[in-house]
Amino acid sequence: MTGGLAETMEITIIGTGNMARGIATRALAGGHSVTLLGTEVVKAEALADELSGDVRAGQVGDPLSGDVVVIAVWYAALDDVLRRYGDQLDNKVVVDITNPIDVESFEPLALEAGSAAQEIAAKAPGAKVVKAFNTTFAGTLGEGRVAGHPLDVLIASDHADAKQAVSRLVADARMRPIDAGPLKRAREIEALGYLHMALQQPLDTKYASAVKVLS
Repeated sequence: MTGGLAETMEITIIGTGNMARGIATRALAGGHSVTLLGTEVVKAEALADELSGDVRAGQVGDPLSGDVVVIAVWYAALDDVLRRYGDQLDNKVVVDITNPIDVESFEPLALEAGSAAQEIAAKAPGAKVVKAFNTTFAGTLGEGRVAGHPLDVLIASDHADAKQAVSRLVADARMRPIDAGPLKRAREIEALGYLHMALQQPLDTKYASAVKVLS
């Protein structure tokens, strides 16, 4: 045991898109096991076939297992995930990677709760919600590095053990976890995630850039 966590963590990823692929790739590279849940099991199976390591496939709605649940869907799909799983999320480390934007105008949404992560915490009060991975792009997660530098993953949560679990997942994947404070900091992390996306066109970086803290 390390810090109360088993040597190998079981990571469940809800979603089969590019971010799900990137996070799964890094989790598997770190020696952890991954279960992918897709809206259709064939989508999850197709993604699992592309990956190497201890990876399984299932369908959204299947029972949750494991240490960490990553919700890798668009912001608009969060409510459906929360409705499906309800109190199954109790005591789970639930990682929110979303950036709440209007997909038509590409403008950030003003959320009464302050952030998508805080909305999840309010709707699933038994979950240990963590904001992470929303400032990293799917393409960069494949290697976990940009220009020779490991990706920084900003992590915010009100639960110390949840932060520890996600920090370990990030570190095992050879990236750098950064403790960004309590969950209320998710508002600023989501703003940074949006800004990073908005800079892609003027800088012509093609979603291959990274947010890095240097000192």
